[in-house]
Amino acid sequence: MSEFDNRVVLVTGAKGGLGTAVTQAFLAAGAMVAGSSKSIQDADFPNPRFAAIPADLTVARSARQLVDATVSRFGKIDALVHVMGGFAGGQPIPETDDETWDLMMNLNLRAAFNVLRVVIPPMRRAGRGRIVAISSRQAVEPAANLSAYNSSKAALVALVRTAALENADAGITANTILPGTMNTEANRKSSPEADPSKWVQTDQVARIAAFLASDAGAEITGAAIPVYGQSL
Repeated sequence: MSEFDNRVVLVTGAKGGLGTAVTQAFLAAGAMVAGSSKSIQDADFPNPRFAAIPADLTVARSARQLVDATVSRFGKIDALVHVMGGFAGGQPIPETDDETWDLMMNLNLRAAFNVLRVVIPPMRRAGRGRIVAISSRQAVEPAANLSAYNSSKAALVALVRTAALENADAGITANTILPGTMNTEANRKSSPEADPSKWVQTDQVARIAAFLASDAGAEITGAAIPVYGQSL
């Protein structure tokens, strides 16, 4: 019997480079998984324990509908693994336009805020929950010319830490993972000259997320965990 038998995990950004690895890791561990992205279907992860629930988490109403649909389908949410996010930038602060700033704040911060405020109440009622969010190394080690991305990911760390502080009394843990450059298709295309074997591997990040969502991770909360691989 797997530790995740009868556990329900909601994965946002479930179809992306990292999200796919996270979804597969929890399914392999025996969990029931509600997987969300703007465009996703059951056939993306053929498994009787998987349900695709499309949602645009930058819209508060859509986030609520996602949580309601997950609870309606599975009866509960034991863990939220918030993978959804985005990357944009490349200009110094004076040349960063409003569109880039707003995009990063919406994808990397507002979406997390929207889903947290609707997933925490049912977790509190259950007296148990696990929240894991994927931030970035840039949250604590900002890179030049990425002000909007850096700031949004740093704010995500603060948001999740706040969730940990506010909900420790209800048996809910909340942590962020701070990966360095990950071995995803998008990153390989943007840096074709690099050696992706030296980057952080998505299955490793997925395993850390699964650990934090497990009973073994119960004593870890409010943490921002660096996962830098060989790129120290």
